[in-house]
Amino acid sequence: MAADPKQLKLAKNVGSQGIAFGLDRVPESDRIFYGSSDFKVYEYDFAAKKPVSTVFAGEGHQSYVTTVALAGKTVVSGSYDRRLVWWDSETRKQVRVTKDAHKKRIRRVAASPDGKLLVSVSDDMDVKVWDVASGELKATLKEHKPMTPQNYPSMLYAVTFSRDGKWLATADKVGHIVVWEVATGKKLKTLESPVMYTWDPKQRRHSIGGIRSIAFSHDGKLLAVGGIGKIGNIDHLGGPSRIEVFEWQAGKKLHQLEDAKYKGLVEQIAFSPDGAWFIVAGGDHNGFISIYETKSGKLIKQEKAPMHVHQFVVNEPHDTVYAVGHHRLATWELKAPAAKKPEPKKDEAKKDGDKKK
Repeated sequence: MAADPKQLKLAKNVGSQGIAFGLDRVPESDRIFYGSSDFKVYEYDFAAKKPVSTVFAGEGHQSYVTTVALAGKTVVSGSYDRRLVWWDSETRKQVRVTKDAHKKRIRRVAASPDGKLLVSVSDDMDVKVWDVASGELKATLKEHKPMTPQNYPSMLYAVTFSRDGKWLATADKVGHIVVWEVATGKKLKTLESPVMYTWDPKQRRHSIGGIRSIAFSHDGKLLAVGGIGKIGNIDHLGGPSRIEVFEWQAGKKLHQLEDAKYKGLVEQIAFSPDGAWFIVAGGDHNGFISIYETKSGKLIKQEKAPMHVHQFVVNEPHDTVYAVGHHRLATWELKAPAAKKPEPKKDEAKKDGDKKK
């Protein structure tokens, strides 16, 4: 049965250990791995009879675990401590630690579809490509500027692979987007989303916002980025949530979507397999999850989330969303109601009654 975006409904909502940031999921299962503000990595199985968050064992991290990716049988976590920690997904034991993987906070990691490569992005503005089996650094890609136009430190938040593993996309605080060829490390395209960056030159001399999420459509033709629109009060996430969708190879922007009802950052984006719609989620001090039609940009369905959603993943049928956020883990279902069996016609019912006699 195909997933139905109009049927979006909260299914499970449970507490987490600390603030849950990044997550990933074991294919064909309800098992997730997530990073936490208590410096630890956990496993949680939504299908278990009595599910609990089980901690990974090892030296681990010394600060917030902001991101987690599953690459084959290896879980890789990144943190504000600048470390990458490599774990065995079955035993939940530490395999290795890459200290000083970056010079500043690690914001996000992503695994290639075949599980052989891992890419990490950091506030040092480097895009680093790692070999999962050995943990060796294969390449460092440089394009994102370390300083904003106002000469303040920038940040590099978002990274994703295309479904075929050929392309890699990254995006930063000032709205600069880069698409890379994975095999060569060559820069293929740059795009801009400057509205997602707010600078206040008067009150605080401070900037906020930035692109926080990025995703290719399954066919690789579209690239969507999410963040926040212009912010009036820079001390809060008081701007509208914002999504921009590109035909990236042509450099054409298809949509600029803003939502003033559910404000805050769009922290994650995922397209449906056929590309007909896409899911976004995020928040400010509250949270939201929304589904848009890709062709028109129209809102299909929207729900308030029980927490600010930091990240989500979607299962293979695309009918279940697994999300983590502020002290909560949650799932949503997009399942169409079961079809009712047609009632027999009066004549048929009478015949059946005669046969019984």
